[in-house]
Amino acid sequence: MARWTPADIPDLSGRLALVTGGNRGLGLETAAMLAARGADVVIACRNASAADEALAKLRARAPAAKTEAMDLDLTRLSSVRAFVQDFTRRHDRLDILVNNAGVFGINQGLTEDGFELHYGTNHFGHFALTLGLMELLARAPAPRIVAVTSMMARQGKIDFDDLDRRKGKYSKWQAYSDSKLANVLFAQELQRRMERAGIPGTAVLAHPGYAATNSPFGGSSMTPTPAEVVLLVIGSAFSQSPAMGAQPTLMAATLPGASPGTLFGPGRMGGMRGSPVADGQRIPADAETAARLWAVSEQLTGVRFPA
Repeated sequence: MARWTPADIPDLSGRLALVTGGNRGLGLETAAMLAARGADVVIACRNASAADEALAKLRARAPAAKTEAMDLDLTRLSSVRAFVQDFTRRHDRLDILVNNAGVFGINQGLTEDGFELHYGTNHFGHFALTLGLMELLARAPAPRIVAVTSMMARQGKIDFDDLDRRKGKYSKWQAYSDSKLANVLFAQELQRRMERAGIPGTAVLAHPGYAATNSPFGGSSMTPTPAEVVLLVIGSAFSQSPAMGAQPTLMAATLPGASPGTLFGPGRMGGMRGSPVADGQRIPADAETAARLWAVSEQLTGVRFPA
């Protein structure tokens, strides 16, 4: 197919989109373009002042669109539950869900619910959010769920005996990779569950390649190690703008007839940069592990796929 650009996004008038982490970087670019193409857009973030600033930017870029910000802290299941209740009161359906928010390469720590921070934010938080909104997604004629992952998922592994990574030496990069693999497995199993339930939804995946976002270390105040500084300097030579990094997510969210499980990512330099393509650099995942992770996630979060 010809090179995809945001100009290929169809008219989204009448559709409602939710973008987690939509207040900056890739999330803000995603939200702004969806709004510019006519969608009503909700950005979910945990910083009220940043949300207000992001709304001002969205309204400047898409003045005719309906945009709103809602509070969501994915590190706290109590916040996820409160968000779902509030969102359900405000809206009667959801057409596009972009699970974009996440943390990257932060030091060892636990969420309020006792999950390792990468797992808790990138996987368990979005797992609980998506299942909590499933009834609203089921009311849309063709709901689309986008899990934003990373090519680092290729180095991920699911250690069911140590999901919180409390055993042995902690590696923040391994923890991040594991959580991004969990995103892939979640999308895979979500699709199977929706098909069995008769929900005409499509779960797809996207990764931004190497995008120059505002905060390469997930917004934490930690100081990068010398090796990380070297990697950042080298990576900056190959990075692309947040606007380009958001294009795979936009393609995943809006491409008509996208096949379930498709991975959208940059098409050049081994998936690091360039215009988005479908099935770029596919990340291996097996159904048995996906089903097991789903069962564990239901047990740990207390959230289940609605009957």
